[in-house]
Amino acid sequence: MSLIHEIEQEKQMSEAFVNSAFLALSGGFQDAYTYFTREEVFSNAQTGNVVLMSQHFMCGEWMAGLRYLFPILSFAVGVWVAEQIQGRYRYARKLHWRQSILLLEIVILFVVGFIPTRLDMMATALVSFSCASTMCIGNLRSGIAALSGYVREHKSSQAEQMLYYFGIIFLFALGAGVGGVLSMNPAVSIRAIWVSCALLLVSFCLMFIEKPKIS
Repeated sequence: MSLIHEIEQEKQMSEAFVNSAFLALSGGFQDAYTYFTREEVFSNAQTGNVVLMSQHFMCGEWMAGLRYLFPILSFAVGVWVAEQIQGRYRYARKLHWRQSILLLEIVILFVVGFIPTRLDMMATALVSFSCASTMCIGNLRSGIAALSGYVREHKSSQAEQMLYYFGIIFLFALGAGVGGVLSMNPAVSIRAIWVSCALLLVSFCLMFIEKPKIS
């Protein structure tokens, strides 16, 4: 389960939105960063990687296909590690398990900013590993489902859900747009990922403020 969905479950959506907003901005930024800076490979949209991987393998382009396979595997390992951290440290007092995951992600992304382009495959795999815990998968489906429910039943809670999910989608797209522009700027290039570190650091700090309210 992603950090965004964990925050949704433990807090009212109106309260969870601010923290989730920074996670969504960062997630979109990471996807654009790896696509435009690291040989057109997605870090978050693994379905796209599966399609491109399959296409290259079917054409006998094995090395090109591996470029998409490694991020998929890294993403899967990242989800597994995040779940293990959650299970082991769910009731930790000093540092909440979500903060531990974010701190790990910030460190990994900071290191990625130093990895040269000749090691793009490694860089993309690390970004995929780190973003697995804060993925925004399923928000479009959830938003449309909430909209359908609101049109049918006119409940205020459904309207709140609809605005929440569409807001997260918008912020993910905004982060992707900014990430694309900065990543294609030669003056920034591979170090653009540090913007994502800053966004995650804001979320990390917000969790300290909200810590008395979360389990």
